[in-house]
Amino acid sequence: MRSAAKQTVGGSSRMSTLHQRLYKALNLGHFVRCGDNKEQKWLCTDIETQKLVIRSIHAFLDCISSESSSQNPLVKDSVDDIAGALESILEFKSGSILKLATDVTAKMVNVLPSSILQSHVTHLVHHLVSLLFTRQLEVSISCASALNSILSNLSTKREKEVWEILKERNSVLVLVKNVKDFCIADTPMEYFQEMAFLLSKILWRWPSSRFCVWSDSKLLDALDKLKAESSLKPAVLQLYSSLALCGNGAKKLLENGKSILKVMVDCMNRLDSHSVQMEGFRLAQCLMVNEQGCVAVMKICCKQLVKAIVDGMNKRCLSSGKLAKVQMSLVVESCRLALITRWVGNHHSYFWKAGAGRALLDLLLTNFGEIHQSLHHISLQEQIVILREALSESYLPSLRPYIWDVLGGLVANSAEDFTPMTHDDEVEVNTLIACACLAFVESITMARQISQSSISSTVGIESASRAVLMMVYSPCKYISCQSRFILSEVLKLTGKDYIEYLLNTLNAVSCKNKFQVPGNIQVVISLISLACYAGLPTYGNRVTECQGIRSLLIFLRWWLSNPIYIKRLSLAPHLHNSFSERVCCHPCVEDWEGEDMQLLFCLWGLAELMHHFASQAYLCNMKLEFDESQIVRELEEICINHSTPGPRWYAAYILSCFGLYGFPSKFGKRIGKAFMDNEFADVELILANQDSLHVHKVIILVRCPQLLPSQEQQLEKKSSSAFPGLDKKSSRSKTEVRLSAHVDHQSLLKLLEYVYFGYLQSGEDLLKKLRILAKHCDLQPLLHMFYRRNPRWGAPIPTFDLTAALGPAGSHSSDVLLEANTIQLLNWRCSICSAPIPHYHAHKVVLLSSCDYLRALFQSGMQESNSETIKVPISWNSLVKLVSWLYSYKLPKPIFDCLWDSMAVDQRLHELQPYVELCWLAEFWLLEDLHEQCFSVVISGLETDRYLSVKLIQLAADFSQWKLAEIAATYMAPLYHQLRHCGDLDQLDESFIEMVRSASVQLSQVGINY
Repeated sequence: MRSAAKQTVGGSSRMSTLHQRLYKALNLGHFVRCGDNKEQKWLCTDIETQKLVIRSIHAFLDCISSESSSQNPLVKDSVDDIAGALESILEFKSGSILKLATDVTAKMVNVLPSSILQSHVTHLVHHLVSLLFTRQLEVSISCASALNSILSNLSTKREKEVWEILKERNSVLVLVKNVKDFCIADTPMEYFQEMAFLLSKILWRWPSSRFCVWSDSKLLDALDKLKAESSLKPAVLQLYSSLALCGNGAKKLLENGKSILKVMVDCMNRLDSHSVQMEGFRLAQCLMVNEQGCVAVMKICCKQLVKAIVDGMNKRCLSSGKLAKVQMSLVVESCRLALITRWVGNHHSYFWKAGAGRALLDLLLTNFGEIHQSLHHISLQEQIVILREALSESYLPSLRPYIWDVLGGLVANSAEDFTPMTHDDEVEVNTLIACACLAFVESITMARQISQSSISSTVGIESASRAVLMMVYSPCKYISCQSRFILSEVLKLTGKDYIEYLLNTLNAVSCKNKFQVPGNIQVVISLISLACYAGLPTYGNRVTECQGIRSLLIFLRWWLSNPIYIKRLSLAPHLHNSFSERVCCHPCVEDWEGEDMQLLFCLWGLAELMHHFASQAYLCNMKLEFDESQIVRELEEICINHSTPGPRWYAAYILSCFGLYGFPSKFGKRIGKAFMDNEFADVELILANQDSLHVHKVIILVRCPQLLPSQEQQLEKKSSSAFPGLDKKSSRSKTEVRLSAHVDHQSLLKLLEYVYFGYLQSGEDLLKKLRILAKHCDLQPLLHMFYRRNPRWGAPIPTFDLTAALGPAGSHSSDVLLEANTIQLLNWRCSICSAPIPHYHAHKVVLLSSCDYLRALFQSGMQESNSETIKVPISWNSLVKLVSWLYSYKLPKPIFDCLWDSMAVDQRLHELQPYVELCWLAEFWLLEDLHEQCFSVVISGLETDRYLSVKLIQLAADFSQWKLAEIAATYMAPLYHQLRHCGDLDQLDESFIEMVRSASVQLSQVGINY
């Protein structure tokens, strides 16, 4: 029996009384300890006693709620007994009191702090989930309500346990059925709402739950019918948001994009319902969590969506001048969504037209409406004084990082000819620029004062610096000119003094100063600031005079030897949100800067200084001090080996200072082997002086088709051969192309160097002719380099890819067929020659440039070297991937997402088999890079499923891939005894079983816990 007297200490009179009554009721049952952990459990089978206990708990919880006494010692001491009693009653499942029990459970999880209930979470979830599908709708609603509260406050360490319970009970499928049943049964709206909210929370927390929901077309049809119901919109939108966290789910939703997006935008504009508005904005964020999603949504409803975002950003102040709490939350969501301005697209002009400039100013300056008119007719210096004071009085500093990022995205992606439409618009744009420039100077000041330990004080300074960088180098001439002018004015007082600090910061890092090591934020701010200075004539010269180029080159070399990878999230915490941390199955595309922020901004500043402020004499001295060939080699390595586009663009931009124009790449160096190699050349370019150059039509056709006559660029409609191109090639005939008298031998040779390698090297004397030739051939990336234009933020790296030659246009220059060892595929027929045998119309020049084995074969003089067909001893699926790699240096790879997770083991093995085959072929054909990439794919597949190793170990052995077999055995090692017991190892040879057993023994000896 429990003593109630002891429990009454510290409570109010009413609470103490109710507490005593509670324990009198509990003592009518009895407490026992059970289970391995000897957990205390309340037991009683008498229905009336259970009712009394439930009513006593309900009264006690009412008292806690009314007196806000959840932290009272009485409450903490009683939680285990209250929760234990309710768990026992729920387990008993007496129909007469189940409704009452689930209602009180829902009340308990809402009233009591989640921290003191965590130890009971798994038991409560276990019992509540089992009642979700009961025929008593009121019970199901209460259970769903209680589970919603529990999952909303679930601690991270309990997630795995709770998910195991949900999986065991098929909770997701039960909830999906309940939601679908709402459409065909007469059930209350509250039933749908609670079920949909619960399903949303599960989908949000556990990505592996999403596939079976978004792939249920009947569920999506049901939601489509319900989304227009006003009272159901929040639940439907929240469910859509959770589904959109999965990249595949988002694609599925956008198949019905017009209908869903119309409802979403309508909800974002609903001024009468804050909750509906918020769900609309959250769904938009989930659908546009990356650039691909943004592009897809903007294709459907760009103008309407942008207007809704800007309207959301327009604050509605209280009489006190401050934002209401609900309004503030809406403004924050609007600003988060407005961060889509950082991505390339057509939506930026709509932001300007919708009044984004004024909205940002109203959020930035408390009294902009009052000072707006006064800014029209005063000098810039007077404006700066007013704006500095207004910025210091702003009451929404937490929004500034969003404001700077939104503004930075707008100016970085504005059109070249963008200009403000009215005088008011002009004042607003210039005011935004001036405010950003003031914040930029403040960021340098703060960076000087902070230490790495006080990182919280730096919130927003990186965003302000970045915004000014985007302005100074904006493709929009108006914004760029105004930004440079205003920033120069703002820097007049202290600008030159800061240069010494900025360079000293870099020198302290690269010289490893033990007494003054700047933090990452200080280094990034210094690099961005120097890049901004480099865009201003006066200050760029000053940086150069202070040995800025030398400091940046030293820092660059230090970074390449000691790379520091920084995610922007670590410097810009405002970018964290609950959505981006929970996404799955979205394609992983490198941001323009990736984790190479320091490298990018170092190259940016270096490029600007070298292009615009370094005299020839200065550059000569730098080349002598730093060894020009080594600098070029290091920049080429960045172009070739770094995956992020930003650093590669700026490395290529700097290379143009050394007379190297274009984009070095591994594939370009491979194809470049065919340059000036007349073997298999099938086009003769004849100059006016009768000099000629022999080239390969397949390469010219893809890389520079303007060099060929128009008829050569078109697909020949008819061919007398089943394999077009082979008849012509057998005679080694060449197409003669006569060029204009304006084309000289040296310029053409350099242009072809670019066509084959992806870059060329030239002196200043040839640039004028090369520009004319590149313009005629419409080689825009090369022209960009010739004119030394700044890379545009977000611009993709030009690809060197010959896969277009595998289509009909390239078939006329084909001189060999590649056939797999697959005899025939169902319904397969070549689109070029209509033959039913799976094959590719390939080109010897590409094959021998990419593969030394094939080069030796074609040049051997043996019978195979003259054969029109090469039979490759791999399957058709493997050949498809091989040819893609040979023609682009890109290996098509499986995506290990929810679709992969939904596959059976045999399906996964089927997906990985081509890569095992290619590992074998790559060893035979001496393709080390291909072997490495295929090997990596197989290992990634094994990491998703250890049981896959059982099947793969035999496959690897069949292709003599013993290293793969050993790794598969290592993955099987933790499961050895389990696999042996259930007989899964019986299908393997004894040697493999021994391999797995040895790996298991070794694992146990080293004590690694998998």
